[in-house]
Amino acid sequence: MTAKVEIYTWSTCPFCIRAKGLLDKKGVDFTEYCIDGDEEARAKMAQRSHGRRSLPQIFIDDQHIGGCDDLYALDRQGKLDPLLG
Repeated sequence: MTAKVEIYTWSTCPFCIRAKGLLDKKGVDFTEYCIDGDEEARAKMAQRSHGRRSLPQIFIDDQHIGGCDDLYALDRQGKLDPLLG
């Protein structure tokens, strides 16, 4: 079964672009929520991410993963691929 991957982004955010690049490289389909300037959407994201308002914020099967650095750390530790299914 393929994991449900969601990522909250800003269109010009370099960390968002980098995180999406890793997911693309792994062939992962993901749902992107580009929230440029949308404070209501950012508040919803912060609620899901336990108060984190930085971007990107990444969720795999509704589990909060964190941001770009967290995603890359999971990959380096060999823990990302099992989460992605």
